[in-house]
Amino acid sequence: MGLLDGKVAIITGAGGGLGEAYARLFAREGAAVVVNDLGGARDGSGDGSVSAAQMVVNAILAEGGRAVANADDVSTMAGGENILKTALDAFGQVDILVCNAGILRDKSFANTSEADWDLVVKVHLKGTYCCTMPVWKWLKDNGRQGVIVMTSSTSGLYGNFGQSNYGAAKAGIYGFMRVLAIEGRKYGIRVMGLAPGAFTRMTSDLPGRAGRDPDPLSLPENVAPGVLYMVSDLAADHTGKVLGVSSRGVREIKMLETEGFQPGRPYTAQEVAEHARQVFFAESQTRTAPAS
Repeated sequence: MGLLDGKVAIITGAGGGLGEAYARLFAREGAAVVVNDLGGARDGSGDGSVSAAQMVVNAILAEGGRAVANADDVSTMAGGENILKTALDAFGQVDILVCNAGILRDKSFANTSEADWDLVVKVHLKGTYCCTMPVWKWLKDNGRQGVIVMTSSTSGLYGNFGQSNYGAAKAGIYGFMRVLAIEGRKYGIRVMGLAPGAFTRMTSDLPGRAGRDPDPLSLPENVAPGVLYMVSDLAADHTGKVLGVSSRGVREIKMLETEGFQPGRPYTAQEVAEHARQVFFAESQTRTAPAS
C-alpha cells in the first residue's frame, strides 16, 4: 500500500523541477494528481500551454499512475477555482494542495522595478491565496480533512541579497500559513510551510552554483520524500510548522524570542541598551542558511 492511497493531490508549478518530483512521487504512493503548470519561463512569462504539465502527466500515466494536466494561472482567483474544478471533474475530490508555483526576478532593491515587485508578490503570495481559498472552502464545506503545504523560503525567513521581492512574498506566505494552521484545527485541515533547497531551473545559475555539477542530494527527487512525509498521515500530528528540506537534511525552522528585558515600569532607551544581552540572541546562538 502507498502512503497516499485514495488521495487526490493538486500540485502547482509541477511541469518541472520540484513540482514534477512531488507529482511523480505522490503518484507512485497512490495519489491521483492534478499537475498544474502555466508553461512559462522562470521570470513569469508564459504562454498558458499545457505541454509542460502534460509531459509530467504522460510520465505518470506510463508508470500506471493517475494524473491530469492543468495550465491555469495560479495568481488569479479564476485560475485557482479552475484548478480545483479540474481535480473535482477528474477525481471527485481533493485531499492535498501543494502550492509550489513561483518565479524569480532577482535584482538589488534599488534596481527592482515596481513591475518586478508586483509580479513576484502576485505569483507567490497572491497565488498561494488564490489556490488555497477554493480548496479550503471545499474541504470545510464538505467536512473533509486535508493538508495544505505552502512553499516559503529561507530567503524570506532569513533574508538573501537581491531578493527583496521574493523574500517579502515568501515571508508573507509564512504568516499566512501560521494563521491558517490555527483556523484549520477545528476543521481537521493541516497547514504546513516548506522551505526547500534544490538544484532546479530556477536556482541553477545562482551565485555559487553556475557551471557546477549539482550535489546529488540537492536534486528535486531528494527533496520530494520530505514533502511526501508532510502530506501523509505520518505527519498527522504536525501543523503550523515549517520544514527546511534540502541537501542539508530535513529540519524544522522556527521563529523564537529571547528572555528579553522586562523592566516592570517606565524605562528609557538607555536601559534597553544596558540589557542588550537579554534583548538579543548572541551571535553564537543564531545561524543563517543558504537561500532557496
